[in-house]
Amino acid sequence: MPATIRLAVSGDAQLLPAIETSAAQVFRMIDELSWLAESPPISIERHNHLIALSTCWIALDTEHRPQGFLSAERHGSDLHIYELSVMQSMQGQGTGRRLIEAAKDYARSSRLSFVTLTTFTNVPWNAPFYSRMGFQAKAITDLDQRLAAILSEEYKHGFAPECRCVMAWPVA
Repeated sequence: MPATIRLAVSGDAQLLPAIETSAAQVFRMIDELSWLAESPPISIERHNHLIALSTCWIALDTEHRPQGFLSAERHGSDLHIYELSVMQSMQGQGTGRRLIEAAKDYARSSRLSFVTLTTFTNVPWNAPFYSRMGFQAKAITDLDQRLAAILSEEYKHGFAPECRCVMAWPVA
């Protein structure tokens, strides 16, 4: 039975870090990225902020338990995805795809221009997954100031520049 997707509500914020931590365990399979499994998740305060903006969606299982989420924020005419996480036990079942579709639907109904994100270029469930969802990698030279700053911040937190990319999905 596919997950039900809905907008997150304030009571969900405290549940999201555990989902993110569970999702990150899959990085243990990649030696150079295994440290991500131990990285701190997004703070509850940040989740509450994104939930208040109505740009956070949650996936519920058949017993209405949160199993995944997508957190994003509007920046001008773009919606930027900051995090897509699905509990490890639910990965590979279409939950992430359905969360992306919810964000795309929001972007369409809000008449935005792009849905953007940063991701790993060589991790199968990152850039290749987003490519299958219609996202296209942007050249570093084509990045606006906001997207370039996000990548720069990621480099400061230990991400290797050659491993990261910005991707965009054109709404129209």
